[in-house]
Amino acid sequence: MKAQQIARLAPLSANPEPLTLTELPIPEPGAGQALLRVRACGVCHTELDEIEGRAAPPRLPVTPGHQVVGEVVALGVDCSLLRIGDRVGVGWIYSACGRCEWCRSGQENLCPEFAATGRDAHGGYGEYMLVPEAFAIPIPESLSDLHAAPLLCAGAVGYRSLRLANLPPGGRLGLTGFGASGHLVLKAHLGLHPGAQVYVFSRNPDERRFALELGAAWAGEIGERSPVKLHAIIDTTPVWKPVVEALCDLLPGGRLVINAIRKESIDQETLLGLDYARQVWMEREIKSVANVTRQDIREFLELAARLGFAPEVQAYDLQQANMALREVRQGQIRGAKVLRLA
Repeated sequence: MKAQQIARLAPLSANPEPLTLTELPIPEPGAGQALLRVRACGVCHTELDEIEGRAAPPRLPVTPGHQVVGEVVALGVDCSLLRIGDRVGVGWIYSACGRCEWCRSGQENLCPEFAATGRDAHGGYGEYMLVPEAFAIPIPESLSDLHAAPLLCAGAVGYRSLRLANLPPGGRLGLTGFGASGHLVLKAHLGLHPGAQVYVFSRNPDERRFALELGAAWAGEIGERSPVKLHAIIDTTPVWKPVVEALCDLLPGGRLVINAIRKESIDQETLLGLDYARQVWMEREIKSVANVTRQDIREFLELAARLGFAPEVQAYDLQQANMALREVRQGQIRGAKVLRLA
């Protein structure tokens, strides 16, 4: 089987071809595992965090990719949830212990033994992959492979962010950054609440135009003040400055939700410029999003199927994975990027 692998960690500027196309044996499923023939895999900024060491894999080489659509082609012993031929998705959550207080309370995303697909275990940038069958989520028939893939992370973590935003009825939502996750949050929010107002902040003029096309009430530069104060803002950027800027646009009691596995290097001047009275006072909150649960993925897949919306996608062959990652780094994004393997 062919797979794109991370063999060493380095900044993309010093390593513009960070993935190596490798020939590997097809793995055999162990007890409780399913072998998937990968049909599509979304491309995520988190892959750059892995490559550049901010979310470094514990072992190298590793096959990245955590928005995986695949077909079950073999099952190990003790499998009872899946059947050969099932089409399933695998998100960032590869496994959790199932025993700790967080798992027992439905917060498996906080499990101390949380393992991430494509970081702690081989992911979907390859023709086959293994997954614990309990962590493979059936995909509704109405969603195509290419459109289902981004829903498994960009969509699911955006959905979790939207719930954590704790918007009041009719509340005004801000989105900082407008890549794969941002555009899916907008579609989901407007689908659930027709007529809702969403305000988008992006440094990229193409992303701002795209947001307005999808129904945003306003789109401006990061750092530009919103025309009205907002009840909640979801930040999906990889850097720190937008976090500080977003606080200025919150209403009293407003909440900023940071949707990022890791942030890139912090600018001390940005932090030293934090104005408590203007940006934090009046019970404004900052909340992070940590991973996703299987329930997040199930609910978002069902929501997308029920509301009939799908992500905007750009498709690439497996051999083009490095090009797709470079375009993510350069901000050349309209919707979501997806590797097409079948």
